[in-house]
Amino acid sequence: MTGFAVDWLERREPFDARARNSSVRDAVVASLQGASQLRIVDLGCGTGAMLRELAPRLVARQTWRLVDNDLDLMGRLAGGAGVASRITVTAMPLDLSRDLGAPLDGALDLVVASALLDLVSAAWLERLAVELAARALPFYGALSYDGRAAFEPADPLDAAIVNAFNTHQRTDKGFGPALGPDAAAAAMARLSSLGYAVLDGPSDWVVARDDADMQLALLEGFAGAAQAAGVPTADAMAWHGRRRDLVVAGRSSMRVGHVDFWARQIAVR
Repeated sequence: MTGFAVDWLERREPFDARARNSSVRDAVVASLQGASQLRIVDLGCGTGAMLRELAPRLVARQTWRLVDNDLDLMGRLAGGAGVASRITVTAMPLDLSRDLGAPLDGALDLVVASALLDLVSAAWLERLAVELAARALPFYGALSYDGRAAFEPADPLDAAIVNAFNTHQRTDKGFGPALGPDAAAAAMARLSSLGYAVLDGPSDWVVARDDADMQLALLEGFAGAAQAAGVPTADAMAWHGRRRDLVVAGRSSMRVGHVDFWARQIAVR
């Protein structure tokens, strides 16, 4: 699995927090009410954003198993900084592209993953779905990029850049050819076929005019990926320059599409 810079994860966390679909998240929380003890696994935990988001909303004592292969990120977990003493956190350094079974071993109440599924291959997703179904484990998948990106005001090259970016999202991110924008839909369909009920909803980033730093970071990412996917460098750089000027002038805003979903097994097939 490829790593992510700490500064990028820290920059995106407030946008993730605002974007998470509250109806999906609240359904997850409601399903766990009444339990005195919860055991939760976070796949691809990064710096622990899902822990910080979900744990305070759960009243039970909790044991979190946080799984990632990036030791630098895991070193910043700081015991889930700011969560209550009723929450126990265990870090599991592990390459999920090689070992998916170990994190799911033992008694568990919930498996979560945030901004992970769009990085994985169809084969890896199949393994995850089968492992979840075999154990009848519920799954909360948050913030999967779904291929939608919109920029205001519009530029003639917006569509070409987004299309190329989406092509690049399907390249290998450490798990084999990535599902990219198709990941959330593929995951929901496969889990449904395995007897899961699925609730989903949009969790789009809304990046406003005064979010200049985030806009500039996103523009750099879109332009770089588009070039890697075949857009001529001159075109990508010209697009990037025009859009950057709009950001600096306080005239730009963006929306980047994501999907959240909650899946629980209701039948065995």
